Amino acid sequence: MKRIVLLVATNLAILVMLSVAARLLGLDRWMAASGTNFGALLAFAALFGFGGAFISLWLSKWIAKRSMGLRLIEQPANATEAWLVETVRTQAFAAGIGMPEVGIFDSPAPNAFATGARRDAALVAVSSGLLQTMRREEVEAVLAHEVSHVANGDMVTLTLIQGVLNTFVIVLARIVGGAVDRMLNRGEGERGAGYFVAVLVSELLLGVLASMIVMAFSRYREFRADAGGARLAGAHNMIAALESLKRSYGEPLPVPQLAALGISGTADGGFRRLFMSHPPLEARIAALRAAPVV
Repeated sequence: MKRIVLLVATNLAILVMLSVAARLLGLDRWMAASGTNFGALLAFAALFGFGGAFISLWLSKWIAKRSMGLRLIEQPANATEAWLVETVRTQAFAAGIGMPEVGIFDSPAPNAFATGARRDAALVAVSSGLLQTMRREEVEAVLAHEVSHVANGDMVTLTLIQGVLNTFVIVLARIVGGAVDRMLNRGEGERGAGYFVAVLVSELLLGVLASMIVMAFSRYREFRADAGGARLAGAHNMIAALESLKRSYGEPLPVPQLAALGISGTADGGFRRLFMSHPPLEARIAALRAAPVV
């Protein structure tokens, strides 16, 4: 809770600083002269920027269950399901979080993900392919990785970062739109077509840059979750699990909203690497091997 309050306070401080800077630089007066109040724009952008991000977070479990054809394990049907639930329970207790829901989705590719708006009401799911192709020690490490995501609050943090970036995109796009409209000498009347076209194009371009920042944080949190998985399940098991994924390099999760939440992503290179939600498995393995033994 303290982490969330701190991050929200930081984000609000950024918005206040933007407002103060706009007043000192005269930007708010310029926008007011052109018919736009900067304070109102900032509030509008924050409301929609954070609102959209948090709505996506609150719907994440529902989307996962419906889109992935997820089967929740409420009463284990066999020894494997019983072991799966008990392993997650043990790891959740060790990580200091509430017991997540546990589920299985049908997919030949080995993968897993965790999602949820709260640390004590999360969802951890694995693919049928993961259970079929990995040894139990490796599956345990994958589960530990996902439990660490929950314990680290990665879903909430990613949502807050997305909210801040959404706010910047909305504000900057409209500033650009206002500048274009003034250059086209549209006068004091309604906004011209140039304004709306400029806003749309700016939001698309700035949205791409924002996605690069979000994916950079996503890659960073994978290293943190690997380290957490190593603490909960043993570094050798975490490395073995990643090496197993490297041999198969399974497909990413089919739902775009959940792709960044899986244990592995795709093996893209070059410019496309900037949009990868996961670092290369080789880099993750090397980081674990270089980490001090604790």
